[in-house]
Amino acid sequence: MMFKTIARLAATCAALTLLGSAAMADVTLKLGHLANEDNIWHKAALKFGEEVQALSDGRVKVQVYPNESLGKEMDLINGMQLGTADMTITGESLQNWAPKASLLALPYGYRSLEHMDKVASGEIGKQIEAEIIEKASVRPLTYFARGPRNLSANKEIKTPDELKGFKLRVPNVPIFVAAWQAMGANPTPMAFSEVFTSLQNGTINGQENPLALFKSGGFYEVQKVINKTEHVRSWIYLVISERTWNKLSDQDKAAVTEAAKRTQVYERALFLADEAALVKDLEGRGVKFVDVDKEAFAAKARDAVIKAVPASIRPLAEQIFNSN
Repeated sequence: MMFKTIARLAATCAALTLLGSAAMADVTLKLGHLANEDNIWHKAALKFGEEVQALSDGRVKVQVYPNESLGKEMDLINGMQLGTADMTITGESLQNWAPKASLLALPYGYRSLEHMDKVASGEIGKQIEAEIIEKASVRPLTYFARGPRNLSANKEIKTPDELKGFKLRVPNVPIFVAAWQAMGANPTPMAFSEVFTSLQNGTINGQENPLALFKSGGFYEVQKVINKTEHVRSWIYLVISERTWNKLSDQDKAAVTEAAKRTQVYERALFLADEAALVKDLEGRGVKFVDVDKEAFAAKARDAVIKAVPASIRPLAEQIFNSN
């Protein structure tokens, strides 16, 4: 009789152990993004995964999918809202749901990397994040700086007065078009894939992009001057689906939050080193970097930029321009 009782207790304990093991099963977060394996965003995503696994004692794992292999940016955001995707890296595209996200890339709104950091991590940044959570159903965990956009040409352009008649490729972003029109150029929206040929055949006189895209696009073959307008400084978020976030335990939320904080520090070091390396590389390819009168460009752009943002967030845009 005692033997049967012990056997039943052993069986019960075994069943409870199995149930406990199932309850402790790993959570796997799928993180898809558009960059390739050499991009610092991808390296940061891998670092995030390492930190999450370590801080959660292996309970949470992150699988990273570069090169849009998990889907394009907008598809991933939609998937995160539906609960079919977990994480991505995204920025001003979120303005399709949350208008305040358009402030991430405000031409001449941010005078320096330090100024941008102050806004992004301050009260305005918190307002932007809160609206993204509420209206886009994704949660920013941390942000990464993006390289400033600069104007390339085959001549030096140090003041807005020298932009008269200058045909400039811009992405199809209304606020960018408005800014360049106000600065005196003739902005022409065009797909990135068409830029090289258009520069080569003279359809356009120049383009504006961060250095990383200037290099990857091979534009140094047809443009030899980068005028350091630095007209757009911006940031981009590492985000998690709100549905996924709400499924995590408090302990795992804390691990993910701390991992994101550590990843931001790691990515920033990579970013600064990468920007310096890009300058050196492009100079080695015969590209000349030219300082410009940024205050003159900013003064021309300011009113047009503020007018181009949705009326509901103009006060915030003005606050950014007036902040120190």
